[in-house]
Amino acid sequence: MAPSAGFPVQADSQPQAAAPSSGDTFVLPVLVFGVIEVRRLKRELEALDEFMRQSGIREPGKQPSLPRLSRLLDALAADNRLNLLQAADRQKVRMFLEAVARSAPSIHMSFASDPSSAFTAKMVTWLRANIHPYVLLQIGLQPTIAAGCVVRTTNKVFDFSLRERFARQQAVLMRALEATATPQEASAQAVQAVTASTPREAAQ
Repeated sequence: MAPSAGFPVQADSQPQAAAPSSGDTFVLPVLVFGVIEVRRLKRELEALDEFMRQSGIREPGKQPSLPRLSRLLDALAADNRLNLLQAADRQKVRMFLEAVARSAPSIHMSFASDPSSAFTAKMVTWLRANIHPYVLLQIGLQPTIAAGCVVRTTNKVFDFSLRERFARQQAVLMRALEATATPQEASAQAVQAVTASTPREAAQ
């Protein structure tokens, strides 16, 4: 899927390193999967800008060592073949991050437990290949869903949880239980089934 034209990187008149291979658009690394990471990159870029500004007014021979880049910022620069020591390239990255934070689509996924980093990376890779190249993923915890996940966009909710599946099949389960249980057992099982569905209704 080609990157969206809604995230341009404008050129400026300052000397610059090689532009990203994709032309006027950026590649967003899988490591940068959510809005939290985007905000962290923006803060780190601001700190790097301030360091470079201070370095420019120091006396020659008294320059401190360059700050070490995080894995996220290093991956963003490497994937787009940018040199963050160049002011023009830092400006490109800043504009791109602001556009992503402002306009990129966001998907929220709730799981019963924390997903592994490998699983999260696979999810982000699939979403950016099939939904949008800059989609941001937010992950939440909802233990009551038992298994599966609940996916939320800005205007839709998709419940793929085990809890929802059991709720939809409740009538089938009840008929199966009633066919094999005594009246007393069926009554107790019906009460248990209704009680089990209560957390789902409350969560909604």
